[in-house]
Amino acid sequence: MRPDSRQLLERNLFRLLNKGLKNYHLIDDGDKILIGLSGGKDSLCLTELLARRSRVRRPQFSVEALHIKMENVPYESDLSYLHHFCQNLNVPLHIVTTHFDTDTQSTRSACFLCSWTRRKSLFNFAQSNGFNKIALGHNNDDILQTLLMNQIFEGSFSPMPVLLKYRKMPITLIRPMCRIPEQFLKQWAEMNHYLKQQRRCPYEQESNRTRVKHLLEELESINPEVRYSLWHALEKEHKLIEF
Repeated sequence: MRPDSRQLLERNLFRLLNKGLKNYHLIDDGDKILIGLSGGKDSLCLTELLARRSRVRRPQFSVEALHIKMENVPYESDLSYLHHFCQNLNVPLHIVTTHFDTDTQSTRSACFLCSWTRRKSLFNFAQSNGFNKIALGHNNDDILQTLLMNQIFEGSFSPMPVLLKYRKMPITLIRPMCRIPEQFLKQWAEMNHYLKQQRRCPYEQESNRTRVKHLLEELESINPEVRYSLWHALEKEHKLIEF
């Protein structure tokens, strides 16, 4: 019997997940991994993929998820849905509530302060609870778009690293979905009826990233293999792993 579209997509997701894990040595035996679960499709998919992958015999690792609720931003996910989603995967879910102060840091945008505060909460929780790795839900599109943005606006040939070891803390940041294109994640979310976030971020707007996203799509229309070319260039320059 030939596999249906769902089975083919599922195979592709795990093939690309395993390719990223193996090629960049993202997960080792004994790892205790904390997933940053925002509630968007990417972080939901990451939680599902890693939860299912953790049931494979090797490597043996555990996963838990952390959702950070920002008090002063009307941007939220359905917490009951997140609890139900994680419970079905046997993934412990933690909720941390925090906020940022725009008055004392007025030179920074609200978007920057929100992101920085979330990241700080994530790292603090990981260190306080014995996690040695933090997994984020960035996909292949995110990494390539960042590469193009840094080239265009900063004159720098650098993407988001798929593995980043911090010198000042015993934490390693990993991006296990680095080889998975966003389109696959959209299709999987639709097939599995992932619940969308109740409110979108109020600071979300047309940005340089949005324009670069369209640029990447235009480049693909010129050369359908452009993703592989860009990725090969990154591997050749050893730009995907940082210590």
